[in-house]
Amino acid sequence: MSSATSTASLPSGLAVLATFPDVLIIPEIIFGGLVWILVASSKVPSPILQGWVMFVSVFCFIMSTTLLCLYLCGAHGGSSSWVTLDAICQGTAALFYLSAAVLEAYFTYITSFLSTDPLIRTIYQENIAAVVFAFLATLMYVIHKVFSLLRWKSS
Repeated sequence: MSSATSTASLPSGLAVLATFPDVLIIPEIIFGGLVWILVASSKVPSPILQGWVMFVSVFCFIMSTTLLCLYLCGAHGGSSSWVTLDAICQGTAALFYLSAAVLEAYFTYITSFLSTDPLIRTIYQENIAAVVFAFLATLMYVIHKVFSLLRWKSS
């Protein structure tokens, strides 16, 4: 895999799947989709907290999928403004996912005190999985953000 700092432009076509950090879009989509599924499948005793988590997971899933499709099609055409857009998108997603992961962890911690009801226990287990995948998605977006910023700086 080639380094992000060796080229100042975004790859296009299937080179996206062979270039670091752009290959991280795939785990971002997978982990974000799992967070989306897990939060959507659980009963929501606190709609404010989980509403934000749901918004972040859906927004970042759609954003990452759209960027992947645009990069695969070569729609960016090697323009340096796309490098800036990529850095902004990854930074926003990393910040959003960090806040969503912390809120989901807080909600799961609070739910653990209410674990006498079997339904609450099921919600608790689903939310633990959502927390793990939210923090994994956060990690992927942060790594991608760092290397996108390095690419942006060198462009």
